[in-house]
Amino acid sequence: MNDSQRDDPLAGPRGRIDAIDARILALLAERAELLAEVVATKQREGLPIFVPEREAAKVAAFRSAAVEKGLDPDWAEDFLRMVMGASRARQSTGAFPRAGRSRTILFVGGRGRMGALYAGVFARSGHTVRCLDEGDWDRVDELCAGCDAAVVTVPIRATEAVIARLAPHLGADTLLLDFTSRKSAPLAAMLDAHPGPVVGLHPLHGSDVQNLSKQLMIVCPGRQPEAAAWLGEQFRLWGMRLAEMPAARHDEGMHLVQGLRHFLALLHGSFLMNQDARPQQMLDLSSPIYRAELMMTGRIFAQNPELYADIVFADDGRRAVLLEFLAHHERLAELVRDDDKAGFVAEFERVRAFFGEFAEQALTESNYLIHRLADRFAD
Repeated sequence: MNDSQRDDPLAGPRGRIDAIDARILALLAERAELLAEVVATKQREGLPIFVPEREAAKVAAFRSAAVEKGLDPDWAEDFLRMVMGASRARQSTGAFPRAGRSRTILFVGGRGRMGALYAGVFARSGHTVRCLDEGDWDRVDELCAGCDAAVVTVPIRATEAVIARLAPHLGADTLLLDFTSRKSAPLAAMLDAHPGPVVGLHPLHGSDVQNLSKQLMIVCPGRQPEAAAWLGEQFRLWGMRLAEMPAARHDEGMHLVQGLRHFLALLHGSFLMNQDARPQQMLDLSSPIYRAELMMTGRIFAQNPELYADIVFADDGRRAVLLEFLAHHERLAELVRDDDKAGFVAEFERVRAFFGEFAEQALTESNYLIHRLADRFAD
């Protein structure tokens, strides 16, 4: 036994653990090197970045193998999913497979964050990308000439006016699309202004995503859906998930998914400010779940206020939902004024019954999120 082992009885086991960790990193590096071959094959054969069936089978096999080795299968799945996620991100740094022939796509607002994201991915898939922004309207005919598709990705408040201005310059067969987070009015505007194929799209992710695999794209059919078949295939090759639905259904859901959620962030943040409850100080008192809630509130205020104002005040329907929410809030406030604990419990039970089995799913998924958040950031 050497002096260091006498001074530290854990030196031996820790040294072996360090050596194993180094081997793990070496194997991960070897795995990453194989990705170059995978990427080249997918590019050559037109194969998607993300194949759900392949991932599901691999996860199931990995969990079984972990059990056989006496390891926690949940931990093993987490590890594998992180490795596979890193692999997809690495595959997304170069060229992408292309759906069919190369097409020419015009992004109106292509220098904005979402437009720039998709313009870059289309370009790396071998398509020709053009951008039309505020200073380019004197070249609109030149930019529109020969376009297979035109994507309007501008602020909500400007979308319908831009559609009306753009449409007369498009070819009759050009596919007209928009990325707006509300769909009924923009889709109607596109159908009214353009006689050719029309589809409404809403990417349900931020512009800061590392890659598009597993991201959700809402598709609202407009006219001649067959003309957009190549686009759906392109999204799938990028590994995206697609959900098709009528524009009205989309907008009703977004009143709650976006409008109410972002208004609640303002309500939460504004109240903390009025209480002079500094977020950094609140972290010292936060459970993992409140830390997660505080982070979800705080991330809103790191972004463009006009963007969120456009979302919250998108239309009369959304404002009506928010006013209904505030009226409901006032009714529940009576429970507080009256110190009505029995009323609180009764309302809680009614909501519990409404949520049903989803409550248990929510408990499981939220536990996963908050435990990982605490483990990663609560040092």
